[in-house]
Amino acid sequence: MTTKTYRAAVIGLGRMGSTFDDEIEQGGSLFLPYCHAPSYDAHPRVELVAGADPHDEQRQIFGERWGIDSSHMYADVGQMLAKEDLDLVSICTTARVRRDIAVAVAEAGVRGIWLEKPISLSLKEADEMVAACQQHGTSTAINCARRWNPFFGETRRQVDDGELGRLLQVTAYAQCGLSHNGSHAIDTIRYLAAGEVTWVFGEMESDAAAEGEMDLQGNGYLAFDNGVRAYLRALPTGVASWEFDVLGTEGRVRSLAGAIEWEKWIQVAGGPRQRGLPARVPFPWPARMRGMGLDIVDDLLAAIESDSKPRSDITDGRAALEIAIALRESHRQGGQRIDLPLEDRSLRIESAEIRDDSEPARVRRMKAS
Repeated sequence: MTTKTYRAAVIGLGRMGSTFDDEIEQGGSLFLPYCHAPSYDAHPRVELVAGADPHDEQRQIFGERWGIDSSHMYADVGQMLAKEDLDLVSICTTARVRRDIAVAVAEAGVRGIWLEKPISLSLKEADEMVAACQQHGTSTAINCARRWNPFFGETRRQVDDGELGRLLQVTAYAQCGLSHNGSHAIDTIRYLAAGEVTWVFGEMESDAAAEGEMDLQGNGYLAFDNGVRAYLRALPTGVASWEFDVLGTEGRVRSLAGAIEWEKWIQVAGGPRQRGLPARVPFPWPARMRGMGLDIVDDLLAAIESDSKPRSDITDGRAALEIAIALRESHRQGGQRIDLPLEDRSLRIESAEIRDDSEPARVRRMKAS
């Protein structure tokens, strides 16, 4: 039996496209390979064949790092799509141009897109991206990678199998802008809650921040269609950095210290008036720690070959952005409950990652250091 090899390219050849893995020295929520080029390079069914970026130095560094000849490195995305026969394309650009590139890639007939987050700046852009991918049959994966982390996956399995009883609450502590890294926090809440958000309350960092369109921090209360409630604290979290608490009627799972420590608690007999006591039990560890990027690629290939849905796809990316905007709209309207979906699709949050995006993030970080 012949196994198909997929031809892949990366658009946006900076940190998430190529070099982010070099910064990781410990696991936590990340296991390597994680970002796009290293994952394609390590995957046995993928050949990394091309890259596109408007910056000359980015293309040179990427080509040398991954052994790609300059004739397959492009300043213009359209030229790359026209000349290369591509099956997979990663879009690791600033969100400012993500909509236009995603639509062009889908229209070019590429079978799978691996997108960075947030999906876009506005709901209108997100809708157009979803429509283009659905029209052209393009499978998608959004790099909200906690969905492919084995510990978060095990927690979701326990939720689905009823090991925690009836799910009551998901609480997240993640100081972040609601659009930029908030896309990770909101997506993880949605994944663990195993439902869809129907309405929210939100409180932003200030009235002035809520009136603008720039990324902002805030807190939110989320109501799900399956009865689960969730709380997100994206204002300063003190010692609780990127922690998640999943509470059920018969069990509880806590992810602490950026997913470095995991706890499971169940109810046992005893205690005052025999009402039961919480007891900590071992949380299952996987037999192998596999790079999450490899699992994302596997999921995307399965979607292409069997028309399945990856753990986080373009509709999940849109949902995270919509929830972030709804939380801000709640504050704008004096703490009113905001129902989803939002009617005004022109609403937007300008993700923090677009600031100074005329210059590669790698260069900005070098200058700052």
